[in-house]
Amino acid sequence: MREHFLLDPDVVFLNHGSFGACPRPVFETYQAFQRELERQPVEFLAKERRYPELLDHARERLADYLGADEANVVFMTNATSGLNSVMRSLDFRPGDEILCGDMEYGGMQIMLAFLAERTGVTIVSRPFAELEPGPRTRVVFCSHIEWISGRVNDLAPVIEAAHDAGAIVVVDGAHAPGQIPLALDDLGADVYSGNCHKWMCAPKGAAFLYVRPNVQPDVVPPIVSWDWPQETFAERHRWQGTRDPAAFLAVPAAIDFQAEHDWPSVRERCHALLASLELPFEPLTDAFVQMRGFALPPGTDGDALKNTLYDRHRVEVPIVETPNGLTMRVSVQAYNDKSDLDALVVAVNESI
Repeated sequence: MREHFLLDPDVVFLNHGSFGACPRPVFETYQAFQRELERQPVEFLAKERRYPELLDHARERLADYLGADEANVVFMTNATSGLNSVMRSLDFRPGDEILCGDMEYGGMQIMLAFLAERTGVTIVSRPFAELEPGPRTRVVFCSHIEWISGRVNDLAPVIEAAHDAGAIVVVDGAHAPGQIPLALDDLGADVYSGNCHKWMCAPKGAAFLYVRPNVQPDVVPPIVSWDWPQETFAERHRWQGTRDPAAFLAVPAAIDFQAEHDWPSVRERCHALLASLELPFEPLTDAFVQMRGFALPPGTDGDALKNTLYDRHRVEVPIVETPNGLTMRVSVQAYNDKSDLDALVVAVNESI
């Protein structure tokens, strides 16, 4: 599989979780759309010409992949944008509560703090297993796959408890599409935002926002422009000013690439490789797929270790400070093999 990707062959790349990596044929489709755009920008972008049809085709393919009604799915440039769009649309008041997991992505923690400062909403953070909404809970905000541990959370009990309490569920699914099969309509979360450019291997700047009909009237697009107000949720989110939609339009190519290469088998192989990895650190979870965090010992100089691994050994792997201490997160994707993990083990043992 390595020959299909554009990654530097001199780097042991074990950091797919940060920004993904796009296969060559998908990237060529992306560039072909960009060339079409530059050849005749008006023909390509004008909403009375090609743009709506092109976007709807890609959105329908993505919705089918996600197990979702296409009417509930719109494109976003990243999961952060989708989650911001929803959370900043909701009418929070002092006394309201947002209940969230204690291992949420740092950017989302900043967003929640911003909401608390601007609206007076209370943020309550607990371990995922302890997410029990109360009478003041307006939103339960949680991750499907935790960004640093790689743990896959069982959302069903949380969704049921939230709905019983009259709260809505907003899911950060940044790392889920491509790592695990999804059936969003069956899942029951009210809001779900995920990236296509990570584990689905689409180009950078391709993501989605899924919103169930009960919440759609409350969600304002990030940009209010020519498609406001339109009747449908998808139409209201369609035109957001001049931008390059090529990454969105290449998402079907990414779906086709994974289908062509039997991606369930790829995921299984990657999981087995990662499960066999023996580092001198404690793993954070056993409920992982292709991404797993490892706790570094107290007193470790994380920046020095990360720099040594890359500068001396050409191993690209993130080391992040979290509320629970330093964590090394290892991602294994289709282009990795045992030699990559062996290189990491050697590099770590020589560097600590």
